[in-house]
Amino acid sequence: MIKTLNNNINFFKTLLYISAFFILLLGALSYRSVSDLTKSGELVTHTYRVNVELEQILSYLKDAETGHRGFLVTKDSIFLEPYLNSRERINNNFAELKSLTSDNPTYQSNLKNLNLLISNRLETFKTTLEYENPEDYFDSKKFSDELKKGRKEMDTIRNHINNMISTENQLLEQRKSDYQSNLSATPLLLFTLLLLTLAIMFLAYLKISKNMKKLKEANESLELFKESANQSEIVSKHGNWTWHVESNTFKYSDNLYRLLGEQPQSFEPTLENFMQFVHPEDVDQLAHQVEQMMKNVELPFINYRVVHKNGTIKHLKAYGKSLVNDDDELILLGTTADITDEITSYKALEERNTELERSNKELSSFNHVASHDLQEPLRKIQTFLSRLEDEEAEKLSEKGLKYIDRIQNAATRMRVLIDDLLQFSRSNKADKVFEESNINILLEAAKQDLAEVISEENAIIEADTFPTIRVIPFQIQQLFVNIIGNAIKYKTNNRVPKIKISHQIVDANEDENLKKAKKPYYHKITFEDNGIGFDNQYAEQIFILFSRLHNKDEYSGTGIGLSICKKITDNHKGIIKAVGRPSEGATFLVYLPID
Repeated sequence: MIKTLNNNINFFKTLLYISAFFILLLGALSYRSVSDLTKSGELVTHTYRVNVELEQILSYLKDAETGHRGFLVTKDSIFLEPYLNSRERINNNFAELKSLTSDNPTYQSNLKNLNLLISNRLETFKTTLEYENPEDYFDSKKFSDELKKGRKEMDTIRNHINNMISTENQLLEQRKSDYQSNLSATPLLLFTLLLLTLAIMFLAYLKISKNMKKLKEANESLELFKESANQSEIVSKHGNWTWHVESNTFKYSDNLYRLLGEQPQSFEPTLENFMQFVHPEDVDQLAHQVEQMMKNVELPFINYRVVHKNGTIKHLKAYGKSLVNDDDELILLGTTADITDEITSYKALEERNTELERSNKELSSFNHVASHDLQEPLRKIQTFLSRLEDEEAEKLSEKGLKYIDRIQNAATRMRVLIDDLLQFSRSNKADKVFEESNINILLEAAKQDLAEVISEENAIIEADTFPTIRVIPFQIQQLFVNIIGNAIKYKTNNRVPKIKISHQIVDANEDENLKKAKKPYYHKITFEDNGIGFDNQYAEQIFILFSRLHNKDEYSGTGIGLSICKKITDNHKGIIKAVGRPSEGATFLVYLPID
């Protein structure tokens, strides 16, 4: 309904703009008609003045020619007056013509040519006047030629002027024709636009009448929306407020009063009244933040406490952003939320974190005990058992010797278990330092750690050349130790252990094991052995702490080594997978992300 109301308002605005446009168009056309009429009159006057000036020039030339002939006949100098004054008068006419036709380059060029012709004609006058002396009459043919030349020049000037007058008249006729055409069409166009404007206004009236009922329904919907918004504020525990900057007045929503423990609109919405509910310890800080808000017309997220009249303390969070409304009024629109539950949850989380930190310290203490206090008595047990075997073996029965052997095996297994637990604990530490590492060196270091068992079993290890990778060096070395050691441990009796280690860079979109990966590319390190393998249904179980697929009497171990490998790949945000082939061997796939 609100959308429909906005569409109607936009429609009315459009009709108003169209009507205003047509009214302005009517005014513009009327103005144009009057302007064209005025312009037409000005063009007629302009043409008349140009023609008068041209004819005046021709008249002055004729007067000069008549005076010139009179002088030649009578030898009376009074006839030379028109000739002597003609140049100045003609120059005045030329100045006026240049001013009148300054916007017409073609006409200016014609005037220039005309001026040249006139100058030539006046020069001819001057030449023939030289024959007034008696001694020059003997050359009568020369005198006659000059007179014929002057006549020819005069005819050229007369034709040039007539052409210029004719061109001006033709231009005038064309402009008058265009004006008459526009003038005849203007009344019809004005009448049509007037009818169209009236039709649009009538349509707007019908539309307004038709939508009055819809407008009423929209108002009812707005009231319903307002009530829904109020209920939403109550449920979400927040309230809205508005600061009108120019008038320095505030408006609070109903639920903002409820956040203060008061009834809606129970007091005047002013800063002074609001500050009365603020916790005494937060008053100064909030007052400073409000001062900054009024200065910058912005309010970043701020937290403070309020105290209800019943003594209940609530934690509130406020935020405000400035905007300009439809009336071009600058306002600050803000929201205030009750975050008491969040603060309570945060404090509970802090307590849990404190407890977790305490547990971590206890775990560190346990590691210390495991690495020192537990191993010390274990070493003594093994030492005294060794002495008992060496010094008292002859005094013990066969059964006693068997018991001692079992105690020795149990102590050895316990020591291995403690070492593996320590190794697993170290892989959980938070102080993980990533470095650009030469993986080839780390692999060689791991082989050195396993040198004794590799030599005993004649194990063959083939490996690709690795690039430099950003890793936690000691953890990657431990991963190599555990996987290679695991492959040698679970060898078959009829085959020499052989481990092939390969490397490649893979696209996450092209590898089934990386469907949920977060990085586009990974280093893929593959460990393939020819040992006893395992049933592939246990491919996930073997990475669980203390998980073993074989009896401890068949194969030694604690079930922690592969769990350490899983923890190391997790620390690198990588993935480890295993594929078993019973009696044929196993393949371990390690994926390390490329940053």
